Amino acid sequence: MKNDTPRFTDRLAATASDIETLLDRLLSPVALSSETARPPRLVAAMRHAALDGGKRLRPFLVVETAALFDVDRTGALMAGAALELIHCYSLVHDDLPAMDNDDLRRGRPTVHRAFDDATAILAGDALLSLAFDVMARTEVHADAAVRIALVLELARASGLGGMAGGQMLDLAAEGRFDSKKALSEKEIITLQAMKTGALIRFACNAGAILGKAEPAERKSIAQYGSAIGQAFQIADDLLDVEGDAKTLGKAAGKDAAAGKATLVATLGVAKARDRLNGLVEEASSALASFGEKSDTLRAAARFIAERRA
Repeated sequence: MKNDTPRFTDRLAATASDIETLLDRLLSPVALSSETARPPRLVAAMRHAALDGGKRLRPFLVVETAALFDVDRTGALMAGAALELIHCYSLVHDDLPAMDNDDLRRGRPTVHRAFDDATAILAGDALLSLAFDVMARTEVHADAAVRIALVLELARASGLGGMAGGQMLDLAAEGRFDSKKALSEKEIITLQAMKTGALIRFACNAGAILGKAEPAERKSIAQYGSAIGQAFQIADDLLDVEGDAKTLGKAAGKDAAAGKATLVATLGVAKARDRLNGLVEEASSALASFGEKSDTLRAAARFIAERRA
């Protein structure tokens, strides 16, 4: 099943364009003028990390999930931008020599290569801080309780029990701190659900929070987010095996070289692809109660599975 329908691709591109414009504004000297000092090198590194790249899938999921509940698009975009700042910070830090040691990101030099390690660390820190600044603003939602819920869930998704914790488990699985050990399939799923899946689940849950969804609706959205989070990581691992650096915009084949724990390595390519297809079906089924209104989100699940970069 293909994802080349004009409706899906146009909506994805429109959100990416809107997020790019919003991030450019949020990271402009004017927007940051309330700060006591704005070191130009740090601002430039933040902009290098956040602008001119990426499909902006996570903000797209925020916007499209929020649309199920007729949420104002402007607020959903602001919430999506806050999430994208978290994602960009994580990429800056993941690329550092002490972590994944990558030279390329989105076809350009990584931040520590374009600047230096110290600047990259501080740029990541600043993007992380700015994300919560943005999420707490009234432009996201007029109801302070909604903003508090978003900030709380984003903190959990990006922190110890989410992305940061998952990265730590990933490094440990490589044998960074002790002797390397093989992880079980269940352990790999847990690691990936934290490292990659947590922010994707948040993207979906954020739309439901913005829309003040009912408990049953929240449960369905959470099931969808969990399924596509797993699917995204399997697709990413398959791309690392089958893709090339020119297409991906980053180095390929690094997972196997680093001995990373992945479902592709554990199950093999064929079974991993079967698992991926099953997760797409699971994601689609989770949205059954929303009917045709969720067609774009179903297309997003297929896009995640079929992407080539």
